[in-house]
Amino acid sequence: MIRLSEREWTVLGALWETGGAELGVLVEMLRPDTGWNRNTVLTYLTRMEGKGLVCIDKQSNPHLYRAALDRGACQAQERHSFLHRVYQGAAGDMITAFLKEEPISREEREKLRRLLDEMEV
Repeated sequence: MIRLSEREWTVLGALWETGGAELGVLVEMLRPDTGWNRNTVLTYLTRMEGKGLVCIDKQSNPHLYRAALDRGACQAQERHSFLHRVYQGAAGDMITAFLKEEPISREEREKLRRLLDEMEV
């Protein structure tokens, strides 16, 4: 199980959004939210490659960087970890807490009702 840091999520988010990009493109994407310069982004990408989080196509010039992990799989793992770490696996308690604290739209409520009906809860 891989635990991603907040900064790793940020870098992977840019890679997922682009489908893969050159260093300069990533620097420009990440700079507004992070303030990172070229060297910082390159350091993250290199370290993340070592962890198996990023693939670097060194045959292309300039190098092309891609996420080595699937976004959906990372999100599922993070949800599972959060649910068990914070709510001891009680999904209903987690959902209730979220709904009490964050309003949802009419469309989201309808979608949630349909999902619960399909689950025969």
